[in-house]
Amino acid sequence: MSNDDLTHENFDFRGFDVPDLKAVTLASSSDGDQSKQPKTKHEDASKNRKHGKKKSKSDARSKKRAGAGKTSESFDDYEDYEEREAVSKADKKVSKDRPGLFAPMTLREVTVRNRIWLPPMCTYSSFARDGRPTPFHYQHYVSRAFGGFGMVIVESTAVAPEGRITPCDLGLWEDGQIDAWRWIVDGIREAGAVPAIQLNHAGRKASTGCFAVGYDGQSVPEEAGGWPTMAPSEIAFGGLRTPRALSVDEIHGLVGAFAAAAGRAVAAGFQAIQIHAAHGYLISQFLDPLSNERDDEYGGDLTGRSRFLVEVVDAVRGAVPEGVPVLVRISATDWAAGGWDLDQTIALSKVLKEHGVDVMDVSTGGIMSGVSIPVKPNYQVPFSEQVKAKADIPVTAVGLITKPKQAAKILARGEADAVEIGRAALRDPYWPLRAANKLGIPSTEVPYAPQYVAGAY
Repeated sequence: MSNDDLTHENFDFRGFDVPDLKAVTLASSSDGDQSKQPKTKHEDASKNRKHGKKKSKSDARSKKRAGAGKTSESFDDYEDYEEREAVSKADKKVSKDRPGLFAPMTLREVTVRNRIWLPPMCTYSSFARDGRPTPFHYQHYVSRAFGGFGMVIVESTAVAPEGRITPCDLGLWEDGQIDAWRWIVDGIREAGAVPAIQLNHAGRKASTGCFAVGYDGQSVPEEAGGWPTMAPSEIAFGGLRTPRALSVDEIHGLVGAFAAAAGRAVAAGFQAIQIHAAHGYLISQFLDPLSNERDDEYGGDLTGRSRFLVEVVDAVRGAVPEGVPVLVRISATDWAAGGWDLDQTIALSKVLKEHGVDVMDVSTGGIMSGVSIPVKPNYQVPFSEQVKAKADIPVTAVGLITKPKQAAKILARGEADAVEIGRAALRDPYWPLRAANKLGIPSTEVPYAPQYVAGAY
């Protein structure tokens, strides 16, 4: 696979073993759901041909689809197949009572104009290393708001300077950073989208390199602008520097840091707050027993390991107005035996709902290097479906969702309440407008800015 296929949103698959996609399933040894995958259309078609049945056009399409997973180009094969395939009668039937991609969604006092959201994707472009956004960030986020996205979730934004993933990460750790955000937030809102922001602390995965700094995939030396890292326990991630274990008082201080950053985000005009508890960053490190060996109230069983996140949620919920939605991004599984899994995710999601979380943004992975992750289109959608069904909380789905019909089917089947378009949005800031055209939705029902109506599809 190429490097492009190994990076997705703010999670980097480089350093992980991505196996032949034909040889894996979405179930991991720690997920608790070991049900077999149903037979695919190409398997049934192959069986028919063995019995001498005449090949049909659908057989030919199935044969093409059967080749998916061999190379990075197989993603395009899958997408082309999905684009041509008509929505099945079953999908049409189940979609009657479910919202489509362009149906509005109300969360507390905020109404999002559609179900196509931009996920947080790190750009590592605060080149002054002061956490402040730049004209690049204005162009990046506002263009996608004009492109029709319903919610625009700004990338990982550090609640403390030592919580940055790289020296070039964005931040809201001090009041002096608030004004730098206002013009971007105003631009997103003026374009009709809901501005949201992801708050994060990278923990043991902090102080790493990026394209602007160098030291890609390594810890940045202190003489080059790096810093010592911290975590629940003194366990390093891969080849990164070993962190020191946080004291209980420091944990309490970080809870306050998340709350303070949330307050600054609201002061800057953001309408929704997302807490990053996924992808192996600090909160995720507390959740997973593979990275949390504490024997105090912040370790041990699920209640102890999730205590930090619950306290952060309570603190953030108390720091923002009642009408502001709070989202949590979670890794539904870390794809490692003995680690965080789907059953724990569902149990935690039920608790978070009681503590005022409005949406679970369901992703996977990130706590361990060297694990197998079956990267393919929709590979994370079954996890969002399970969280939605069993925790009874709204969810968003991610995971190589690139085509309009593919995204529409996820909602039609009730697998998620909204979809997040990541990599495809980097290629096409106007993905929602193009999707509407592909799905046959009149341009008058699509969020075109008045300035762009003349160029409507």
